[in-house]
Amino acid sequence: MNNIYFDNAATSFPKPKEVLDAIMEQMINFGGSANRGSSKTVLQSSRVVYECREAIKEFFNYDKSENVVFTNNITSSINILLNAVVKPNWHIITTSMDHNSVLRPLFKLKEELDGVEVDVINCDKFGFLNIDNLKDSIKQNTKLIILSHSSNLVGSIQPLKEISNICKENNIFFILDSAQSAGIIPIDMQDLSLSALTFTGHKSLLGPQGIGGFIIDDKLNAEAKSVFVGGTGSNSSLLTQPDFLPDKFECGTLNIPGIVGLLHGINYINKEGISTIKEKEDFLCQKAINGLLNIKDIKIYGSLDMKKKTSVISFNINDMDPSLVGYMLDSEFNISSRTGLHCAPLAHKTVGSYPNGSIRISLGYFNIEKEIDIFLNAINTIKNRR
Repeated sequence: MNNIYFDNAATSFPKPKEVLDAIMEQMINFGGSANRGSSKTVLQSSRVVYECREAIKEFFNYDKSENVVFTNNITSSINILLNAVVKPNWHIITTSMDHNSVLRPLFKLKEELDGVEVDVINCDKFGFLNIDNLKDSIKQNTKLIILSHSSNLVGSIQPLKEISNICKENNIFFILDSAQSAGIIPIDMQDLSLSALTFTGHKSLLGPQGIGGFIIDDKLNAEAKSVFVGGTGSNSSLLTQPDFLPDKFECGTLNIPGIVGLLHGINYINKEGISTIKEKEDFLCQKAINGLLNIKDIKIYGSLDMKKKTSVISFNINDMDPSLVGYMLDSEFNISSRTGLHCAPLAHKTVGSYPNGSIRISLGYFNIEKEIDIFLNAINTIKNRR
């Protein structure tokens, strides 16, 4: 039996053939290090880095490609940004639906910097932020709001435009974690007045693992310092890090195969159409939700409205350990899911699945209807063994 992959919120699989072909082409035929000399292979690598910056700039509607910074993943992006900009006595707001990649850096900074305050606003049981609660949390020293666009646990999509307006009215920086949304929900950085947008390449952007980044606007960049320093291929006579973008935040050898793969992942999304991708994922997710609702003793967490969520479903079977269910899905039915707390303990507390966690399936563009049917039959079989 072929493996059924329902763990796209962790990393998307499979990748488009164009992505794999482009990575192999780069590694076999022009493996130079970008911006490190002037040989043909170096220039080819430098060109593809530039093309990817341009593609990302266009994809998220920003106006300058030099403000696109590459990292190895979105967790690194968030850590770099927070350590670059947060200052003593800042008040920072996030939400209970956020991932540890946001929460842990914030609480580390709270411990290390004098006077830093972190408020975690509780979302409702469906995973949505109440805008009035956000307004009520703002203080005179509130300098930053950072949150996830959509939840990795239940897929809840937050009201970014309303949050953006609040940030503009109160002169607050706004950083977005787009790990679960980039590639399936359009994100317009300028329309949302984002101070920074963090992204990862290996999820819905359909690139390989090990590549991510952020776009930082000029206002936030003016507040930021370099975090990592080292070789850039620019201003090499100086013993200090360049202060211009992207070199201010990039040092060492870039992941050129990853950047090539990310570029072709974005090209694939543009070719297929982001609305087409979301429509198919919504259809499959709704089919899975409907099927689970027809099985007794199943508890689904979060909203069931596909207009308000991504294609992520977290659920439990009454009186069964989710880890055991996940093991049985994998070992007996070749269905890959994710169980546990999903690096989001506060989100589990919010929706009511803490401390045992839940079974999560997350559907992607390359899943098919037949796989949903096989999954539902498997859940029925497992449930009836209790």
